[in-house]
Amino acid sequence: MLSRAKPAVGGTPPPGDRRRKKGKKVPQLEELLALRDFTGAIALLEFKRHVGEQEEDADLWIGYSAFHLGDYKRALEEYEALTKQPACNPDVWVNLACTYFFLGMYTQAEQAALKAPKSRLQNRLLFHLAHKFSDEKKLMSSHQNLQDITEDQLSLASIHYMRSHYQEAIDIYKRILLDNREYLALNVYVALCYYKLDYYDVSQEVLAVYLQQVPDSTIALNLKACNHFRLYNGKAAEAELKNLTDSASSSFEFGNELIKHNLVVFRGGEGALQVLPPLVDVIPEARLNLVIYYLRQDDVQEAYNLIKDLEPTAPQEYILKGVVNAALGQEMGSRDHLKIAQQFFQLVGESASECDTIPGRQCMSSCFFLLRQFGNVLIYLNSVKSYFYNDDTFNFNYAQAKAAMGNFSEAEEVFLLIQSEKIKNDFVYLSWLARCYIMNKKPQLAWKLYLKMETSGESFNLLQLIANDCYKMRQFYYSAKAFDVLERLDSNPEHWEGKRGACVGVFQMILAGREAKETLREVLHLLKSTGNSQVEYIVRIMKKWAKENRVPV
Repeated sequence: MLSRAKPAVGGTPPPGDRRRKKGKKVPQLEELLALRDFTGAIALLEFKRHVGEQEEDADLWIGYSAFHLGDYKRALEEYEALTKQPACNPDVWVNLACTYFFLGMYTQAEQAALKAPKSRLQNRLLFHLAHKFSDEKKLMSSHQNLQDITEDQLSLASIHYMRSHYQEAIDIYKRILLDNREYLALNVYVALCYYKLDYYDVSQEVLAVYLQQVPDSTIALNLKACNHFRLYNGKAAEAELKNLTDSASSSFEFGNELIKHNLVVFRGGEGALQVLPPLVDVIPEARLNLVIYYLRQDDVQEAYNLIKDLEPTAPQEYILKGVVNAALGQEMGSRDHLKIAQQFFQLVGESASECDTIPGRQCMSSCFFLLRQFGNVLIYLNSVKSYFYNDDTFNFNYAQAKAAMGNFSEAEEVFLLIQSEKIKNDFVYLSWLARCYIMNKKPQLAWKLYLKMETSGESFNLLQLIANDCYKMRQFYYSAKAFDVLERLDSNPEHWEGKRGACVGVFQMILAGREAKETLREVLHLLKSTGNSQVEYIVRIMKKWAKENRVPV
């Protein structure tokens, strides 16, 4: 809830824990509050209000109970009504401010908080509001007013967490746990910090301490599922969440939106358009995951529209903005977007916290890729390749960098590791693989790539690559075949000149004994398909040699 950015004043409250102790005695309010039976407390207070037995501060206690049930709309109604009474208790304003905060109504929260008398709770609330408003001056002012008490230190730890200072948060939580072993829920916070630091095994170990005591905790089971997703796969993660959805406890209702969001991620984006849009700015990751979904659907413009106004604060946000700008820059041929992408990648890759992480090194490789400094690309990719042996996207980039540096043999091997049909049908893949085949003296394989393609602008471009690269590598036979097709598709004089040179090159290779004599028949056929005045002279010379050397043509 601390991460909410979108106001929310609608929705039905989650049902509370209706378990009651057996017995005829009507419980007292103090007993219900001590047992945290807030549903029971509201029922008792409303009953007394209905029969005219008004409990002292009944409205205040109804607001308090509704707030702790997560029914912030009900709490808001009670507190707002109280503030309109002439003899309103001044402390109500800070309660109202907290309610506004949990509804994502931060401006109203600040206004209400400033009407309340100074207190530790008010300072903690203003501390969090300063973070929401990115007001560093107010943040530091509230920070200085924090004391070495548990509530203040927990508030400080949460700010550290939201500013991605996970180790600092862990240090505070562990220090509090040393003195308060009974604060079991802090283990969940510690586990969440380790998850954010990519220490998924450690996160699981810490989380197990809490789950032994509270096996049906929505937040803890969800985090366990997320760890499984990172350690194993989506199916393993979904199996963990199934235990949670099957139990359908009251705490499940509390985290229902979070569970729906994570199931979309675990299922590889299935149901993204139905689930994620309403959760944007409610769950911070919803926007990022929706952007990723659009990227996977090749809807780069929609991804850009969703992320363009996001001010990145975490490495993942910088990386995603870089990826979107790079994709849009390549799609539109925009140097500006590519420059922005390169800067985002460089910012993450050179940061002290990310420079030695796998994403950080990938960012630096992407930065140098966009700068076309492929030697540096390989330095960074080589340092992490053991983690990505079967990753098609990694191998695609790695092979391109290898080929760009002239390591065509190794590049060919890596290109052939790729299994994704989408990548294998991409023109960039086909053109680089064709070039590798030609440079590795396998022009016939490059020609097969062309034959498998349907006639299009991309097949025409591949023909040009085969024709010119084969010519450079003195593989004149396939160069002549490619120029012949090009000539028939486009009567550009350069195509005839290339074809003529390639045919003469084949003849020269035959004379040198480096090409089969039988190839001369096909060369003559290629030449005769051109209605150029030079053909007759070239054909006459070739036929004369063939006759003298008894080569059937």
